This record gives sequence, C-alpha cells and structure tokens, in this order.
Amino acid sequence: MGQRLGFLRRWQIMRSQGWKIAAYCLLLFGATVSLLPFFWMVRSALMTSSEIFQFPPKMLPDHWLWGNFIEIFEVVEFGLYVKNTLFILIPVLIGTVLTSCMCGFGFARLQFPGKNIWFTLIIATMMLPPAVTLIPTFMLWTELGAINTYWPLVFPSFFGGGGFFIFLMRQFFMSIPRELDEAALIDGANYVQIFVFVLLPLVKPALLVVAFFTFTNVWNDFFGPLIYLNDESLFTLALGLLQLQGTYTSDWNLIMAAATAMTLPAILVFFLGQKYFVEGVTLTGIKG
Repeated sequence: MGQRLGFLRRWQIMRSQGWKIAAYCLLLFGATVSLLPFFWMVRSALMTSSEIFQFPPKMLPDHWLWGNFIEIFEVVEFGLYVKNTLFILIPVLIGTVLTSCMCGFGFARLQFPGKNIWFTLIIATMMLPPAVTLIPTFMLWTELGAINTYWPLVFPSFFGGGGFFIFLMRQFFMSIPRELDEAALIDGANYVQIFVFVLLPLVKPALLVVAFFTFTNVWNDFFGPLIYLNDESLFTLALGLLQLQGTYTSDWNLIMAAATAMTLPAILVFFLGQKYFVEGVTLTGIKG
C-alpha cells in the first residue's frame, strides 16, 4: 500500500512538472515569435540594402554599420520630426491623464442624475470604429480652419482622452475603499480635496498605465498626422519617416534604422514603468 501511494505521489509530481515544462516551452515559443520581427528590424538596420535581400538570408551582418543611425539625420530632418512629435505628445499626455482621472473619479465617487446612462454611452463609443467618425470629424475641423495644425491631434485629449481610459480610471477608483472618503468628509474635506489629497496619490499605478498607453498611441500615430497635416515642417516622426521611401527605390537599411530608433523610446518607457504598468492593469479589474 505504501509503495502504491509513493508511486502515485511521484506520478503526480512528474505530471505537474510536465505541465510546467510544456507551459514554459509554449511561452518560450510565443516570445520567440513575438521578438523575431524586432530582431529582424534591428539586424536589417545594421546591414546594407543588398545584404537585407540576400538569399539565403543572413542572420547577422558581415559588418555592423552603426553609421546607418547617423545617416538618417542627414537624409531626413529626423530631429525636427522628433520635436514635432514631442510638441503633440506632451499636451496630449497632460490632457489625457488629467481629464480621464477626473472623469473616472466622477463616475466612481459622485452621484448625479443619469450617471449610469452617461457612463454606458461613453463605453458605447468604444464600439465605434474610427472610420465611422473620420469624415464627420475631418469636416468639423475643416470648418473650424484647423487643418494643417496640431489642434485636431491635441484638443480632443482634454475631454476625457477616450472611453477606455475613463473606464480604466473608474475601475481603479472603485477598488479603493469608500471609508477613506467618509473619513475625509468627517474631517471637513470637500470632494476636490478628497480627489487631490486622498485618492490621487493612491491611483498612481493607473495613471502610469494611462500615460504609457497615451505615449505609445501618440508616438506611433501615423493615420492622424497623415489626415490633418500637409506641411512637411509639421510632420511627426511616424509620418516623416515615410519620406525615406522613394517612388522607385528605397534605402531599406535606413528605413529599418529609423524604425529602430523610433521603437526604442517606447520599449525604454515600458521597461522603466513595467512594475507599475502590470500593477495598474491588474488592480483595475478587482471591482466592477
């Protein structure tokens, strides 16, 4: 009997370890598939154009051409595009984080007529494809004379930043005990003071999640600048790099170098705030 129980225990341990090994192998395969395009982009950025299209393909270049990253500053106005992108990014970041936080606080903590209806309408906007509102929005900004300016790309961020961010902040505020609000009210604080001094310090992880998503959305945005900006001196980084692609031929090594340089800031921001990003995404689903 004892031998049989021992055999069953060993079998259960081996079975659980087998599942762990299978799970790790699956995760490793998924990570490899996800990282392969990034590796191919970086590797191509350090090659000549002829090496990129060589068959069979090379995994690594014969000579590491770090000068490709310097050459992109000579071929296109890379610095100007970065400055234009930051000129849009900074106010959009401030507007989105500030207003989404305020809206989330209002829906989570305040009582006003039609609160659930308004929140349902905001969530419903997430189901609208951007193509549905593209033409009416473009016509509106045309009537306002804002085409070829940064207003269409910056101004909407000061009205909540989108339904997803409002929902995210509301969920995080609802995960905070209401006893904190009641204690502050007893001490004589109003709702503005509760928001600024009591709850705002507690929602930093969610604010960082909103900031990270906003950063990546604006930094990588190609369609918005393409629609509203006509003057090359106003182009953002994503749109400006299109100038590297010629009509009949393209320097793909420079395109890959520019794409790598554009991708690295987003990766760096994620790794610096990874702890808070994961915490913020996890905690927003605690209470609904």
